[in-house]
Amino acid sequence: MLKTRIIPTLLWKNFGLVKGISFDSWRRVGPVLPAIKVYNSREVDELILVDIEATLKSLTPDHDSIFDFADECFVPLTVGGGITNEDQIQKLLTAGADKITINSSAYGTPELINNSAKKYGSQCIVVSVDAKLVDDKYICMSHSGSVKQTKNLQDWVKEIADRGAGEILITSIDKDGTMNGYDYNLIDEVVKSVDIPIIASGGAGSYEDMRLAIINSGVSAVAAASMFHFTEQTPLEAKKYLHKHGISVRQEFLDS
Repeated sequence: MLKTRIIPTLLWKNFGLVKGISFDSWRRVGPVLPAIKVYNSREVDELILVDIEATLKSLTPDHDSIFDFADECFVPLTVGGGITNEDQIQKLLTAGADKITINSSAYGTPELINNSAKKYGSQCIVVSVDAKLVDDKYICMSHSGSVKQTKNLQDWVKEIADRGAGEILITSIDKDGTMNGYDYNLIDEVVKSVDIPIIASGGAGSYEDMRLAIINSGVSAVAAASMFHFTEQTPLEAKKYLHKHGISVRQEFLDS
């Protein structure tokens, strides 16, 4: 049985970490390196680090900083933000990223998914999809939720899978930062559309929220930011809770 992963998300802006609500009202939560060191000790399965301003300001990925971060990160690290071409992907992987995640550039240059998956392996390529509910329909958004895309959500995630992506990170803009539960309908719609692993993101506020996303939709991983930044809840306790409720998670020592 595949084990469900617990993945903290780190949003990087102007040299520090931030967290907002519905992709707005950003609140500073501290520097990057100390957070990575803390998560190293909290039994996380992976980390996702995204530069949320890189695309908006047409910045290239900061490979030097990623090298420093990766050097201190002892779990698989997924890096995103400002990635527009294969050369940048190569440099990020060389700097120590285990996976890269692309979002905005994939809409205009979808062949980037094909080419990078073929060159570096599907396991390295995560495509992030940010969705917002408008008039009872999910709309794909890019550029940190500021640009509406015309692609239908189901068609887009199917295309992503067909082009060779290894995973999809699906985030509800409406639920982001609210800590009142994932958008389970959104997650379910995406999971039913494709056969590749799905990471659920946006709205986690409790271990039970994670359990519901897993049992209701069958996601492969659950990502969270606010609940780990602003509450006493931890990835390790999340694993213990899920394990207690019959969900297979990584780390064999949970019975101890």
